[in-house]
Amino acid sequence: MSDADRGGDGERLYHVDGDLVPASAATVSVEDRGFAYGDAAFETMRAYGGDPFRWEAHADRLADTCETLRLDHGLADADLKRRVDETLAANDLADAYVKLSITRGAQPGTLDPAPEVDPTVVVIAKPLPRGGVGSDPVHDGPAALQTTKTRKPADRTLPAAAKTHNYLNGILARLELRVTDADEALMLDHDGHVAEGATSNLFFADGAALRTPSLDGPILPGITRAAVIDIAKDEGIPVEEGTYAPDAVRSADEVFLTNSTWGVRPVATVDGIAVDGDGEEAAGPVTTLISRLYDRRIEETHYDGERL
Repeated sequence: MSDADRGGDGERLYHVDGDLVPASAATVSVEDRGFAYGDAAFETMRAYGGDPFRWEAHADRLADTCETLRLDHGLADADLKRRVDETLAANDLADAYVKLSITRGAQPGTLDPAPEVDPTVVVIAKPLPRGGVGSDPVHDGPAALQTTKTRKPADRTLPAAAKTHNYLNGILARLELRVTDADEALMLDHDGHVAEGATSNLFFADGAALRTPSLDGPILPGITRAAVIDIAKDEGIPVEEGTYAPDAVRSADEVFLTNSTWGVRPVATVDGIAVDGDGEEAAGPVTTLISRLYDRRIEETHYDGERL
């Protein structure tokens, strides 16, 4: 595809309300509730070989978020998938970051949403490296985790499973990191138990099992989180979903994070303490195995096993 086809000067094309438009012209109304109130649902996905990883799971979670928001947008999953596919194709992208957002649309500036919904639907895509076997990580090396004062709100205060445009909680946590060498927040729940990162789910291993905070707490049900649990169980690795104190993570043999963009990201330090005790190796044997098997599944599913 030529640069002219992309909108001139190689500019990316984004999908806005059914039309592909140059990124510089991709706008929404200042009265849009997604802008005014964060009244919107979204999914961040990673496309491998031209297709989003676990699209069905993302579509289901998006539908659940919209149900929580009582946002009846009237669009079928197939229509949303078509818009994602068109955005990737229009930008000649096989491997990409993809964000799909659905807002309640432009409405008068009152807190109460109108019952009639004319949704705003936006899809953006940006290039990422090829995934799968032998791929280069998207992240900048092992993470440094820092426990923050900003905590996850109780689920009854702000439903954790709803992935909305209101990300103030995570933003405040990330702002705390500016005075540290950390690059991801370790957020606790209102009782002081480990919850998750600002944009990631947490796993740790202690020699007995692979452990991750339970979805009974204020935890986003991550798509990559679920994939990792499936892989571990298939390999006979015991998986425990429970409630944990911060010290359990600080004293763990291995710690890693997951999200759709990073995949599996090892953690080097927690609150300045080296995960392995000497700082020589961030990715331990369990993390390495899970990461390799995760890449292998992507290779098999999205690249027809080209590098196997």
